[in-house]
Amino acid sequence: MDNPPEDGRRRELPAEVPVTARTAADGPPEGQSGGSGGPSLTGRQRLVQGIWPPRLTRAQLIVALLLFVLGLGLAIQVRSTNDSSALRGARQEDLVRILDELDDRTQRLEDEKRTLEEQRTGLENSSDQAEEARKQTAERERQLGILAGTVAAQGPGITLTIDDKKGTVEADMLLDAIQELRAAGAEAIQVNDVRVVASTHLSDATGGGVRVDGRKVSAPYRFKVIGKPQDLEPALNIPGGVVQTLEKEQATVTVARTEKIVVDALRPAKRPDYARSSSQ
Repeated sequence: MDNPPEDGRRRELPAEVPVTARTAADGPPEGQSGGSGGPSLTGRQRLVQGIWPPRLTRAQLIVALLLFVLGLGLAIQVRSTNDSSALRGARQEDLVRILDELDDRTQRLEDEKRTLEEQRTGLENSSDQAEEARKQTAERERQLGILAGTVAAQGPGITLTIDDKKGTVEADMLLDAIQELRAAGAEAIQVNDVRVVASTHLSDATGGGVRVDGRKVSAPYRFKVIGKPQDLEPALNIPGGVVQTLEKEQATVTVARTEKIVVDALRPAKRPDYARSSSQ
């Protein structure tokens, strides 16, 4: 039982005061903040804080690097595939011509391989190997002499005549013609009175014309070419090729097949200053 107060008077508790419920719209109580010690944040601000600055782990960085490398490899592969499909836009007749040229080159290589094998067999089976070797050496020397321009040559081929009355044909156009003829299997070429060999260079001459290996040649330019006529003529007449390019420059171009072409312009045999045979 509770003890009474000393003064004998009874004391009562104060009346209870009802407390109304606080809503979210009233905000936090006094002395309290919406966050941990700072002002309250909106939903957008909390979203930004969760995204930036990014918190990347080591595993995420490795995965990102692997994806970058994979994407780079796919891009390189797609680009190389596009480069290799450059012939997709070519016309059917151009594709047929390209295939024919490839077949002809393959056939020439096969013929050369067969010739070399026959030479080897002849050396192995000949009773007089020294004499057989001398014959093959002499034949090889004649072949190299034709390529080097030190001996005359004859055979089937074409004649290409370029009449340039406007003076618009330049050295690079003649060089394109030479390169196209070589690609088509030309074995000997002569421009006017100059023999064309592997080291031949062309340049524009002062006052018109073209210099071939330092010698000035003037229009009309006459090419005498030994090779297979069925390959040489189509190589010059392809759409957008040598003939069309020269005709756009208002030059008159004539290509004629001939059963016998004589290439008789010679070049002196020059001894190299430094190079020597490795067998010496």
